[in-house]
Amino acid sequence: MVDLIGQCNFFAAMSDKKSNNDIHLFEGWAFGKINYILFTIGVALLLVGYAAMATGSVNSFQSLTLAPILLFISYIIVIPLALVYRKKK
Repeated sequence: MVDLIGQCNFFAAMSDKKSNNDIHLFEGWAFGKINYILFTIGVALLLVGYAAMATGSVNSFQSLTLAPILLFISYIIVIPLALVYRKKK
């Protein structure tokens, strides 16, 4: 029988590594006040865009032009910006 624990001692291999934690992947809470403000603006633009699309007639400027522009700005610009924005140190 092969002694798998003796040949592949996981805990011994892990203890040989340095315990220096110079790299911090998560420093506190990921989102700040600006992130939440931008995300709220993005959600508000979504609501206004969908409301504009729903209340306008089928071939109106409001439904065919204004609402898609608001939705595009919200989905493509504001919400991703809120998710990736990080304050410079």
